Amino acid sequence: MTSWERSTGPQVGEAISARGRTVAVLPIGATEQHGPHLATGTDTMLAEAICGEACRRRNVLMLPAIPYGCSFGHSDAWPGTLSLSPETLTAVLCEVASWAVEANGIDRLIFISGHATNGPSIESAILRLRYKYPQARFATRGLWEISPEALRLYTLDAADIHANVAETSMVLALDPDCVEMDKAEDVEDVTVGLVWRYAMPAVTKNDVVGRPSESSASLGREMLDTIIRDFEKLLEQAEREDWPEIPEPVKGGQA
Repeated sequence: MTSWERSTGPQVGEAISARGRTVAVLPIGATEQHGPHLATGTDTMLAEAICGEACRRRNVLMLPAIPYGCSFGHSDAWPGTLSLSPETLTAVLCEVASWAVEANGIDRLIFISGHATNGPSIESAILRLRYKYPQARFATRGLWEISPEALRLYTLDAADIHANVAETSMVLALDPDCVEMDKAEDVEDVTVGLVWRYAMPAVTKNDVVGRPSESSASLGREMLDTIIRDFEKLLEQAEREDWPEIPEPVKGGQA
C-alpha cells in the first residue's frame, strides 16, 4: 500500500507500523496557466506521477497531492491560475505535516514540488516543523532537483522553465489529451545572466519560456523514467540514512 487516499484508515496504520516504516512523501503542485498549449494542472500532474511511481517501487507511503501552490509570479495576466499566498501554503504544509507526525506516526517526510516558487514556502514550513518536532526529519526537492540529470533534462531549452519542452513532453507521455501541440509557441529565455528576478508577465507574452514545439511523448517517457529512477535512489538513501554523528569539537590545528 502506497497511496494514502485510496486506502482505509486501518490500512494506513498497518502500512506505517509494518517494519517500523515511517518515511512518507508529500507531492505539491500548482494550478496555473501553462501557455496556450498545456494544462493548468501540469505541475501537480508531474509531481503526483513521479512520486507515485517511485513510491510504488520502493513501497513508500505517498500522502495526497496538494494541487495548489504559490503562483504569485503569474498574477492575473492570464486566466487559469489559482494561487495560495506564501504564508498560506506554509501554513497548509505545517498543518498536514503535523497530522502526519502526531496522529499517524510519520517521522520522516519529504516534500516534493512540481512548481519552483513553492520552494520558499516549503523551506519556511520545514524550519517551523523541525523546531516543533525535533525527533522528526524533513526534506524537500523540486522535481528538477532530484538529481543532476533531472536538472539537465528539465533545462534542455530554458533555465527559467515554464511550459517548456520538458514539461510538455512529460505531460504528452502521461496524458496527451492535456496538450494541444498545434498551439505550442516557443519563447526564448531572456532571464539568463540577469541580476533581478522577474514575474512571468515581465519575460513572456504567452506564459511560456522554452521551446515546447520540440516536445514529444517519447522524450517525455525518457525523462519520466530517468527522474523516477533517480527519485527511487533518493528514497532508498532516505530510508537507510541515520542521524549524523556529531563530532567532538577540537581546537584549531589539532584536527
